[in-house]
Amino acid sequence: MKLKTKQVVLMGMFGALAAVLMLFEVPLPFIAPSFYGLDISEVPVLVGTFAMGPVAGIVIEAVKILVKLLLKPSTTGFVGEFANFVIGCSLVVPAGLIYRRHKTKGSAVLAMAVGTILMAIAGAVLNALAMIPFYSHFMPLENILAAGAAIQPAVSSVWGLAIFCVAPFNLLKGAIVSLLTALVYKRISSLIHSTDCEKCAA
Repeated sequence: MKLKTKQVVLMGMFGALAAVLMLFEVPLPFIAPSFYGLDISEVPVLVGTFAMGPVAGIVIEAVKILVKLLLKPSTTGFVGEFANFVIGCSLVVPAGLIYRRHKTKGSAVLAMAVGTILMAIAGAVLNALAMIPFYSHFMPLENILAAGAAIQPAVSSVWGLAIFCVAPFNLLKGAIVSLLTALVYKRISSLIHSTDCEKCAA
């Protein structure tokens, strides 16, 4: 019971940290239009997923979105937050499932690679079907596509923008998140499990 309580506390902490990180975005104008901002909010979500499993990852993603909405109200009618939740889950859930089966460095690398690829696919599909059409209500679709074509000349349609700009953007984001997770996970995981052992010993 104590372990479950601790897991709930940890999921809340990881989710809150992720929400704060979500507020800080950096545009990558060499890959995607400036209205796409890179954040590293998936790092604490992925760390929590590796430490506690894929279900915990989903919960942390949900907490992240809820806390973010408290800190900064939605400007997209919750469409952006929903897309962020689904895209985030497409990274952490497959990664968590793979890592749970074999908790080795090689498995972790494979897990993050698979998660990154699936996140890029999910991001492209959601942008083509939901996000880009939604933003076209605020900015003419021609302007949105022109912003993409200025970076990648192959962009001439919504799907072109999703494939040639959004997918590479999420691949890079996944790579950065994976690298940062690899750098901090072992230390955080050791701290979590050492605390469990101390409680057991007591």
